[in-house]
Amino acid sequence: MQKQEFTITVYTENHIGLLNRIAIIFSRRKINIESMNTSPSEVPGIHRFTIVINETEEVVKKLVRQVEKQVEVLKAYYNNNEEIIWQELALYKVPTEIIAEEVKVERLLRQHGAKAVVIRKDYTVFEVAGQREETDKLIKVLEPYGLIEFVRSARVAIIKASRGFHEKLKEFEALKPGSGLVKNEYLNKQEEVFSM
Repeated sequence: MQKQEFTITVYTENHIGLLNRIAIIFSRRKINIESMNTSPSEVPGIHRFTIVINETEEVVKKLVRQVEKQVEVLKAYYNNNEEIIWQELALYKVPTEIIAEEVKVERLLRQHGAKAVVIRKDYTVFEVAGQREETDKLIKVLEPYGLIEFVRSARVAIIKASRGFHEKLKEFEALKPGSGLVKNEYLNKQEEVFSM
């Protein structure tokens, strides 16, 4: 199996130390995290981790199962890039003098969808939202004009085929508690696949 880029989405309760425990799961398996973002989700009290790694699907499946074993983790998913809509935010700091003097630079910034965030006498900061290839292109364009600084955020992603975690959570909360155990058909099928 060949390595590819996967985005892991983890819905959790917001507890101290959880980020560290999740990071340890990756480091024990010697898996490098390319990008990690954590933020509140659409459900009050529930946080969402978005983690990007390059690995084989088999390793990612095992990793997601291990992450889900954490007490505060409600659900974890993994997706390839075709199954998600994702963006990153990039900031570029360039000398204001060049922007003011070089009409060509201003045109290039417009072509790349850059928006001025801060304009000072000594520097101007632009932002671009997009995928990695788009933000990398603008680095190459601005380097000859004195790019002072560059920073890119972690990935934020939405799963294309998802109805939303809050809908699944509502369904779960609507179930009346029963006296017996509830069999999880989906989980049992996954366990059969992993035991092969």
